[in-house]
Amino acid sequence: MGKPSPKYTAEFKQQAVRLHRERGGTYAETARELGVDPGSLSDWARRADAAQAPPEDNPFQMAEDLRRLRRENERLKRENEMLLKASAFLASRQL
Repeated sequence: MGKPSPKYTAEFKQQAVRLHRERGGTYAETARELGVDPGSLSDWARRADAAQAPPEDNPFQMAEDLRRLRRENERLKRENEMLLKASAFLASRQL
């Protein structure tokens, strides 16, 4: 079985794309310097272009925030379900 893909922070992705654009050259050259996959770097650049966000906005940070909020939403749904089951159980015990 292969090793899992490394997780890069939104800031790292943004800086990698900025570095590639400043230096020019190929994705492979920049990726080799940073120790990342060239395909990942080109994907990050494509996603940054598609977002067309101002430099202070980080499209990668938005994606991380969305993942975090989805995980939190799932956790809250599970907690709510447990509370509903517990209240139904307690209500049935009191009858």
